[in-house]
Amino acid sequence: MKRKESDILEKLHLPKDITRGAFILTAIGNKEMYIENYKGILEYTSDCIRIQGKNTYIIIKGRGLKIEHCTEEDMLITGCILSVDYPS
Repeated sequence: MKRKESDILEKLHLPKDITRGAFILTAIGNKEMYIENYKGILEYTSDCIRIQGKNTYIIIKGRGLKIEHCTEEDMLITGCILSVDYPS
């Protein structure tokens, strides 16, 4: 993002998840994870779910992972969540 655009967006006081396209993750213990602002599912097994965002992706590892709910806007993952990785 150009510096001028960044300055304008900062002055508008918009949430960073909107301006940067960042994931919004809500964990409920290690049994559920609610995800917003994703673009697609790259990998889906019971041990690993890899999710594409605007500029990056995340990897959720665990046991018995399942996508319980999925729309264009959000998804709910259940199972035993062991880690969430943000590759650089």
